[in-house]
Amino acid sequence: MDRRLVTSRSNPWIQLAAAKLARTSITPNQISVASVLFALLVPAGLFGIDGVAGAAVAIGGIQLRLLANVLDGLVAVEGGKGSRVGALYNEFPDRIADSIVLVAFGYAVSQPALGWLAALLAALTAYVRIFGGSLGQAQSFLGPMAKQHRMAVVTVALIGMAGLPTAWSARLSLACLLLIVGGAALTCIRRTRAICSGLQGQPQ
Repeated sequence: MDRRLVTSRSNPWIQLAAAKLARTSITPNQISVASVLFALLVPAGLFGIDGVAGAAVAIGGIQLRLLANVLDGLVAVEGGKGSRVGALYNEFPDRIADSIVLVAFGYAVSQPALGWLAALLAALTAYVRIFGGSLGQAQSFLGPMAKQHRMAVVTVALIGMAGLPTAWSARLSLACLLLIVGGAALTCIRRTRAICSGLQGQPQ
């Protein structure tokens, strides 16, 4: 299965955690589903807790979601616990988690339309990647706004919400949403062009 190059896979602490999980009854698919539960900490923090504490909970949810996204692959591949439905669990929870984070963030900063648009384009980046794989191409993980980049941008905006005056925080949040939307659209275009180039280079 095509895999994204993720530098954190080589982190010794993450590798240790993955090795310990691989020795338990926990499956990679369960870790993938847990990433959705972690993503739910974002709306919980933004709408259920005020101020800095709420932003901190949301940031924690994003980072735990990303950690789960690394651990599920390590436990599945390096830990030898992959399953025949692993590819489904690797993708579907990601799309749900992305939507939860981006839509919740959009509503939290009074930009719901941009939040929904960001979620749609995030799903489309994955669709284009997987569709290329269905056509026999190597899955393209080109950016500039792949999953880890989207989550990094939202994290920056949440830090701004916690530490900046309201007016500046609103501007930063809007800029971050626009960056995600524009970057995700560009990512879709780049991945589509990569698929076209690959298909044109194949013998007919």
